[in-house]
Order: sequence, then C-alpha cells, then structure tokens
Amino acid sequence: METSYATAGGATLVTLIEVLGAWGAHDRDNPFPTYSEVRKHGPVHRVTLVDGHDAWLVVGYDEARAALNDARMSKDMLAALASGDAVVAEGLPGPAFARHMLSVDPPDHSRLRGLVSKAFTPRRVEELRPRVRMLIDELLEAIAAQGPDARVDLVSSFAFPLPFSVICELLGVPDADRGPLGRGLTALLVPTTTPEEYARAKEASDLVVGMLEDLVRTKQREPDDALVSGLISARDGAERLSTQELLSTIFQLIVAGHDTTASFIGNAVVALLTHPDQLAEVRTDPASLQAAVEELLRYDAPVPHSTFRYTVADVELGDMTIPAGAQVIISLAAANRDSEQYPDADGLDLDRPRARHLAFGYGIHHCLGAPLARMEGQLALASLLQKFPGLRLAVPVQELHWSHGDGLVLRGLSELPVVPGPAASPAK
Repeated sequence: METSYATAGGATLVTLIEVLGAWGAHDRDNPFPTYSEVRKHGPVHRVTLVDGHDAWLVVGYDEARAALNDARMSKDMLAALASGDAVVAEGLPGPAFARHMLSVDPPDHSRLRGLVSKAFTPRRVEELRPRVRMLIDELLEAIAAQGPDARVDLVSSFAFPLPFSVICELLGVPDADRGPLGRGLTALLVPTTTPEEYARAKEASDLVVGMLEDLVRTKQREPDDALVSGLISARDGAERLSTQELLSTIFQLIVAGHDTTASFIGNAVVALLTHPDQLAEVRTDPASLQAAVEELLRYDAPVPHSTFRYTVADVELGDMTIPAGAQVIISLAAANRDSEQYPDADGLDLDRPRARHLAFGYGIHHCLGAPLARMEGQLALASLLQKFPGLRLAVPVQELHWSHGDGLVLRGLSELPVVPGPAASPAK
C-alpha cells in the first residue's frame, strides 16, 4: 500500500491519508492517536509533504534515537539547498541565518557548539535563578491583581513573557527592543499558506534581522557581560565566528530559548489540570516536581519533530532503507509515546521510574539549553501551583487549540484561558 501524508504549512507529517483521512483541527489539538495509528504500520515511512517534497518519517523510539545520532543524516541546510535534491525550502529568515549549531555538521558543529558553550555555561545559567524567581513573582502578582475570578490568558501573561525575558537578559537585548523583537518573532514564526501571509512574515523577518544586526553593532561598540558580547569575543579569538554564524546563532538561541519553554509551560499546565490526582501529588510534594518535569516533557513535548536532516548515504533504519539525498523527519512526540519503550505510553505517570525521553533530542545535537529550560520550567510550575492552589481551566479542554506553530514545528497553545482562584498568602 502506498502511503501518503499531508501537512499544514509544509512543515512536517500530520496524517496517514489512507488510514485516517484528512488532517483537521482536532488532529492538531490531539495528534497522539495519529502517531499511534502510524506506528502500527511500522517505525519508518516514506511520505510526501504538502509542499511537494518527499521525505521519510521516523515514529519509533529506537529508530528515532538511532537516527538522531547517525552521522549519515546531515543537518547542513546550505549544502542541502545547493545539492539540487530539492529536499527543503529556504524558509525565513533565509540562508543568511542558517549557519548555527542546528544547521551544520562536524567539524563546524563542534566548533560552533564549543564557542557557544563557553559563553552559555552552567554557571551563567545558575546565576539567572534569582532573576528568574523575581520575574515569576512579578508575573504572578500581576495575575493575582486581576482578581480570583478573572479569566486570564496564561500564555500571554506568564508562559511567553517569562522565558522571553530570560533569554533577552541572557543575550543582553535592551529593554526598549524586547517588545518589538517579541512581536516580530511571533509574526515570523506563524506558518504561511497565502502570499499575503508570507508578505507579513517577510516584513517581520526583515525587522528581526535588522534588530539583531543592530544589537551586534551595539555590543561591538559597548561590550558587556551578556551572551552576545561573549559570542563576539569568541568571534574575535583564535577560533572565529563569522558574521553569518554569529547572527545565525543569536537568532537560533532567541527562538529556541523562549518559544520551546513557553510551549512547555502551557502544555504542562494543561496536563496537570486534566490529571487532578497527579496534580494533588505534586502539590503535596513540591520536591517531586523535578522528576515530574521529565515525564511532562515526554508526555507532551513542545518540539514534536526534529529539525531538518537529510541523508548523505543510504541508511538502513528499522526495516527500511532510506536512500541518499532524502529528507528525514524524526517525530520526537511519536517516539516519546512508543509503547515498546514506555508502559502505558499514552498515559501521564509522574511516578514513572524511567522517564527517558527525546524531547531535547539526542546525540551531538542534544539541546544545549536543556538545563535552562528545565530550571525555568520547574520554577514556573512550582511557583504557579503554590501561588494559585485553586487554578483551573476557564474553558473545557476540548476548546483549547494548539495552533501556535500550527502544532507542527512547535506544539504550543496560542491561548490558555484559566481562572486563577484566590492567591495563597506568602509563606512566613
């Protein structure tokens, strides 16, 4: 049986047409039955994307883990664009911003990751903890000020501004630039299906590119202790970052540093509020939240599919041979729900003894910002649940829509209406 897939926005897999029918809004909100059905037909599939590109889809855990660590699956997007294999569209902001860690192979990857790691140290991340706590307290106080019965959008009031503020402070983005930059990034990352939508995204892209170029020029004239200055310093050392690599890296860090964490916070809150027994356990034992975050990441990963890869040689994976020159899409969300790896894979179990997951990837491209994301997620959830013990959804869960990123490149809520309930008194 020939299998064919359709996509929304041309980003990645959404459904197996002959098995499940057309992809609709419900599937974007709850794609996990789709993943389960696709896995029944095997861990690896040849697919056709809605933009016309052919690709191979990986949905099994073992196969996904192997693919993520296979050097024959290149991430060099510029080489792919130049190959003539037509495996990927350029997208926005375009090739000029496609020279960061997630779009190159060794040895360039090793050099770039090493340079960024020097400026993105665990010490620097840990130094952010008091500031993260302060930002959380400020945001939660603003929510409390709206009243216990107010309908509050937890995305715009908490989940988005927290990690965006943190990554801007880490990078050294001036306060006055954060609002326009945030709005530009939001518009840039919206999937486009019409010329008018693309024009709006291109305008936002040009704004973001210009702002980042201005940021680099400012930090070159007036260096500080923030990450952009650290990257510029590394660029001036013996191992240089080119201007393209510098701008690409800053763009990648901003997107990865806020959007994924914002999506995770929203996804985790919904998971907890719809599993009240397990929510009660976390409230009773806040220390358990560190382990709970790992299960929440497995259960509803904010990045459901890996970033771009294509084969530079034939690769045997599962019972399939993926030919050279093929685009490969690794479904992290599907792998994280593989029943061969996890008992009751579709269930949330905060006591799961081994919540190994692929939410941060695997291998040499494992997310560099994972410690920061974990720290922000743990503090955000702990403080939110402590501040508002009566927090509840303001709408039935069926009315929530994972439309941010179209549920594909990212899986996030564009809005999360909640009623906070009475705020708890500060501990004495």
